[in-house]
This record gives sequence, structure tokens and C-alpha cells, in this order.
Amino acid sequence: MTTIAFTGGGTGGHIYPGLAIAWELQKQYPCRIIWIGNRDGMDRTIVEEAGIEFFGIPTGKFRRYFSLKNVTDIFNIAGGFFAARHILSTLKPDLLFSKGGFVSVPPCAAAASLGIPVFSHESDYTPGLATKLNLPFSKRIFTAYADTIDMLKPQYRSKAQAVGNPVRQAFYEGNADLGRKFLGLDPKSRILLVLGGSQGARQVNELVARAFPELAKQYVVVHQTGPNLETALSPSDRYKPYPYIKDELPHVLAAAELIVGRSGAGTVWEAATAGKPMILIPLAGSGTRGDQVVNARFFQKAGAAEVLVGSDASPETLIALVQELAQNDKKRQFMAEAAKAIGSTNASQLIAEQIINHIRGGSI
Repeated sequence: MTTIAFTGGGTGGHIYPGLAIAWELQKQYPCRIIWIGNRDGMDRTIVEEAGIEFFGIPTGKFRRYFSLKNVTDIFNIAGGFFAARHILSTLKPDLLFSKGGFVSVPPCAAAASLGIPVFSHESDYTPGLATKLNLPFSKRIFTAYADTIDMLKPQYRSKAQAVGNPVRQAFYEGNADLGRKFLGLDPKSRILLVLGGSQGARQVNELVARAFPELAKQYVVVHQTGPNLETALSPSDRYKPYPYIKDELPHVLAAAELIVGRSGAGTVWEAATAGKPMILIPLAGSGTRGDQVVNARFFQKAGAAEVLVGSDASPETLIALVQELAQNDKKRQFMAEAAKAIGSTNASQLIAEQIINHIRGGSI
């Protein structure tokens, strides 16, 4: 049986899109799928819960600030290369698909050293460091945005194709009635859904807590707080916090009228697939490469989102923006249609078809 290896991890934003492709592959083509990820992170739990075989390797991190861990992690990265090479040489997959994150670099290098073809995907508007490092190993490079291809070195652009971001099929099939049932809300309730990503976001949580009395005048606030973060608000009829919304998220998104949240690739593309207007509060400042800011600006330019960054990310500004959109049905509808236009492409199917075509001996 054909074996296809996946790699990537560190955050849900690197794992869930890969799983979406893996599930699509399993629907279209009988194959064994394995995943190579961080042995110490969340990767194993998410992947194994999805029914995929997981193999853990040591990994390091490339930090954008001075740290002695940058030195010690070199040894972890080297260890990851040899561990990945052993896994790949033993299981002999026909192809390795990389979804990014620092853990993906050693497996991509190991696959290239063994002559195993590598396909990779970049979720963000600007290519991340892991993607740049994986470019020499990749026979095919998929991007979410067409503009991203122009940011690659010229010698790699002919290998690249813009396909959008993979999201789970469930997000194309969200049911608002099921979302309201899960939340315990009636059909007349207007829902503002707050998403800080799979781990939550302290800044977003604090903004919502301070703005809540005014937000609650128009909306029931449904808040994914993050599993390890606290909120200053207590649950009530107008405030429904959840550490993490998993299988029900497509239905909750379908039920929501407006989304407030970070602008990681997973959040914005899942909301776009659901056709929802967004208020984005990107992670910005030192310690980040600014990918969330440029993601947010893309959706803003397309008309699908409003963006609050820097000093604009205040409770007062958030309240004013939510109130404006709550009262302007035409603007919300315009934003929703703009979002849907971006999220309508099924990247999981497109990528899965190209993987299958390659394995069957077609051109890439």
C-alpha cells in the first residue's frame, strides 16, 4: 500500500490544515498516512485523536531574539534530522507533505537526502522561516495567496501554486441550528464569536472583558478563551466562555453573525470558508515576524474584515466597531460575501489531487 508522510506542528494552525489534506487523501485514494511531529508538544495528541499514526522527533526553534536556547537547539535539530531519516528510511513513504513549523525542517531535509519527493504548503501571506528553509527540498510548493509566490526566491517560483488554505470539510458544511443547539441559544440570539486561536490570546481576552458590557447590548458573546488562559468574566446568558471549541466549531461559526479574533491563518480561513465578517486583532510587536498583521491587512483590503492593531486595539475602538457593524446590515453582508469569495476554494481537494497525480506517475 502507498504510504504518504506528513510533517509539521507546534500549533494547531500547522496541524489541522495538514489533517484536512490527509482526510481528503484517505477519501480519494487508499493509502497509509503517517505524521512526523514534535515528540514533546501538542502534535501527538491532535494527530492521534484524528486517527493518524504519529512518530515523534526532537526539534528546536529558531527564535527572533537572542537566547542561549538557539545554541542548544542546534543539537535538537540535528537529532531531529537523524530521527526523521530513520523513520523515513524504514517506512519508505512515496511522498512527504510539509505543513510547516520548525519541526518540519529536519524531516524535509531527511526526505530530500533519501530521494523522497517533498511537497510543502505555506499558510500565511508572507513565507515563514521554516518554509524558506524547506524550499530547496520541495518539488512542489503550495501557497494560500497568489502574492506569496512573488516573495519566494526566483528559482522556486515555477514550482509554486496558489491554492488557498486547507480547512476541514466540516467548515463547508457548518449548520447554524446545530451551533445554536450546542450553545443553548434560540434562533433570535445574535452571536458574536471571539476566537484567539487554538491556544487563545491574552490580549483578546482582556479586550473582550473590558468591552463586554457594551458588546452584550447587541450580542451574546461566545468566547473561545484558550485552554490555559483565564477570563475576568463569569458565564451568563450573555457570555458563554469555552476553553476550546473543537468538533462543534464549524456549527458555531455558521451560527455567528460576527467574528472577533486573531488573524492566524487557521482562524481567518475557517471564518472565510463560513462566509463571516471579521474584526481582526493580529498578534504584533517584538517576538513575532508580523505574519498576522499582513494576513489581516489582506482580508481588510478584500473587504472581508476590519483590523485593530497597535493603539487601535482598545476597548473603546472595539466597542465602536462592533456597534457600527451590528447596526449596518448591508456592510455586514458585503463583508460576508467578500469573505466567502476568498474561502470558497477547497484547497484540501486541490492538494490531495496533485499528490495522487504525482504518485500515479503524472506530471507535477
